[in-house]
Amino acid sequence: MQATMPQSRPSRPSLGLSIAGVVWVAALGLGLVGVVLRLATGEVHAGYGSYIPWGLWVAAYVYFIGLSAGAFLISALVYVAGVKRLERIGKLALFTALVTLFMALITIWFDIGHMERFWEVYVYGNPSSMMAWMVWLYTAYFLLIIAENWFALRADLAAMSRQGGLRGVVGRTLTFGRTDVGDEAVQRDRGTLRVLGTIGVPLAIAFHGGVGALFGVIAARPFWNSPIFPIAFIVGALASGGALITFVTAFFWPDRGTQEHRDLVSFLGRMVLALLALYLLLEWAEFSVGLYGQVPSESDPYRQIMTGPYWYVFWFVHVLVGALVPLAVLLLRPRSMRWVGAACGLIAAAFIAVRLNVVIPGLIIPELKGLNTAYVEPHLSFTYFPSLMEWLVLLFVVAIGVGIFYAGNKLLPLATGDESEVQR
Repeated sequence: MQATMPQSRPSRPSLGLSIAGVVWVAALGLGLVGVVLRLATGEVHAGYGSYIPWGLWVAAYVYFIGLSAGAFLISALVYVAGVKRLERIGKLALFTALVTLFMALITIWFDIGHMERFWEVYVYGNPSSMMAWMVWLYTAYFLLIIAENWFALRADLAAMSRQGGLRGVVGRTLTFGRTDVGDEAVQRDRGTLRVLGTIGVPLAIAFHGGVGALFGVIAARPFWNSPIFPIAFIVGALASGGALITFVTAFFWPDRGTQEHRDLVSFLGRMVLALLALYLLLEWAEFSVGLYGQVPSESDPYRQIMTGPYWYVFWFVHVLVGALVPLAVLLLRPRSMRWVGAACGLIAAAFIAVRLNVVIPGLIIPELKGLNTAYVEPHLSFTYFPSLMEWLVLLFVVAIGVGIFYAGNKLLPLATGDESEVQR
């Protein structure tokens, strides 16, 4: 009998990608409506006011910053600590850290009353201001992470520059003339990466721990005035950022289904499981101590979180969707790429609830008894729910971030093989 070659399946258009593209365009369009409204009318249509000046955008900014810091610290395990098991995701983690940082900076820019004055903090910033230090640290971190991405990608971009089409153009443009892919050049890049990563680790810890300190040092707000905040912010960043990297690796890696890929996702899942458990332990300590003292200024915000009008943000989004379900999946199905990826996606997405429950409850308790009834005016209220304009602006930021990540994943060599094996 004559042997026949196996027939390859005819290629079919990906319905999933088509639907995803339509959803992305719709999200971007709707988000632009919110952006135009924000630019045209300022903060008139925002849901916050004089008593609650921080809302959805500040919480989202802290959330994106956490994703960035967590993803960057994962990359440091590759480029600083030399963890070979994670070497293949080093560039992916760095690029994810850059994209989520960009999303954070855009989000907080929309929250500024006079957006055009953002530069003044560099000229007139007060050295004793924690917020000014945050801006300076973010700037240093932003420049450093751009440099790290370039050195991590340079050799692969140089090899890619020899290709035709758009990828070749991207490679030739971004190498800036440095096209050497010899062993000596690659080793120099890796040495530079180690130096930059070593600088970046304390910087990432400082700026995200500093975000926690920004809340923790506010003595007038007992709910925030806690030494556990900087540590909890760092651990939360590692858990959420690690979960995002695991989700992306599980569903968007080019050699999905191989044994190497399965082992990598399983390892990342176990790491996220440990980090999430540690964060929940810190959160339990924070809640139990705050409630036990029965001091209204400290315990009332926790009661609002657990039993107030938005109790479902804590119990459903955070505890159930973002903690219990993922914990069960990561414990029961640790070798399933889809289940681990889905569980980590839930952790990364639901962590926004954690940030909302940090920002808002600290503002809803009147600092003076009777302040909530002394004056009656729409912007003098201790109740807050994000307005449609706020949601649309956030949708725009998410759409921009997803678009940049998709373009980078398509055009940049983020998922090449072993970092030491550069194509020549």
